[in-house]
Parts: sequence; structure tokens; C-alpha cells
Amino acid sequence: MNEIIGKLVLVVGLAFNVFGCIGLIRLPDVYNRLQAATKCVTLGTCFILVSVMISAWGESGALVLKAFLCMVFILITSPTAAHALARGAHAAGVKLWDQSVVDRYREDNDPGVEEPE
Repeated sequence: MNEIIGKLVLVVGLAFNVFGCIGLIRLPDVYNRLQAATKCVTLGTCFILVSVMISAWGESGALVLKAFLCMVFILITSPTAAHALARGAHAAGVKLWDQSVVDRYREDNDPGVEEPE
């Protein structure tokens, strides 16, 4: 039973990773691509690690612990890295997509900018 559930969770994780990769190709600017990479790929990778944990539950406690620690590491570092990349891109002057509505980061950090109505 664990093997079947593990395989199903693995397929879900792979689907999230595929959607994240498609988002990296299809989305229009750096900021949207970072969102696809952060949300989809992080969630997909965590599902894959949960699949490893489920599949190895009764056989290898060390493998379960390693998968859990990897999952915690990815959940902490992936959003942090994406935030740093987005902030660096914004500071370097990388423009938003032409159809973007607001730039909250610029509004918060530049007192001369007014919010659009």
C-alpha cells in the first residue's frame, strides 16, 4: 500500500515540476518566472521527497530522515533565494512586463511614487 501511495505522490510532484518548468519558459518576465520556479518547483520537489519518505517508511529510517531534512532545507532556501534574485533584479533595473499593473516594491521604497488609481 505504501508503494502505491508513494508512486501517486511522486506523479503529483513530477506534475508540479513540469508545470514549473513550463512556467519558466512561457511566463513573460523575470519576476513571473521566479514565481513559477519558487512555487511549483518547490512544491513538486517536496512532493517527491514525501514520496521517498512514504516508500521507505518501514525499511530505512535514515532515508526518511534525510528526505525530511532535504525537504526542510528546500522549503527554507528556495523562497529566500527567489526573493534575493527578485530584489537584485529590481535593483539592477530589470523592467517589469509591459502589462504589469503595479510595482509595490518601488512604491514602498521610493517616497516620490504615487499609487495608481
